[in-house]
Amino acid sequence: MVSVTKKYQVTIPKEVREDLNIQQGDKVVFVKDKEEKWILMTVGELTDKMIEASSDIEKTIEESRKGFKSGVKRSIQSLGGKD
Repeated sequence: MVSVTKKYQVTIPKEVREDLNIQQGDKVVFVKDKEEKWILMTVGELTDKMIEASSDIEKTIEESRKGFKSGVKRSIQSLGGKD
């Protein structure tokens, strides 16, 4: 259990950080799943899941997926964060 500060901040417990492989400086997002439950994941993990979800698209766009992933990572890095 964690407490929310008056600035609505929380500390992610060590066990959760380790399980999710969250490192200092990583950007994280909250995403709702199909059951309307919130999930915490890194931006890199979200990018991977988006690419995985598009895996049934024709092979001809493989380069687009690679370009998208590398573009997202470059954008995150330019903001001063890690994926």
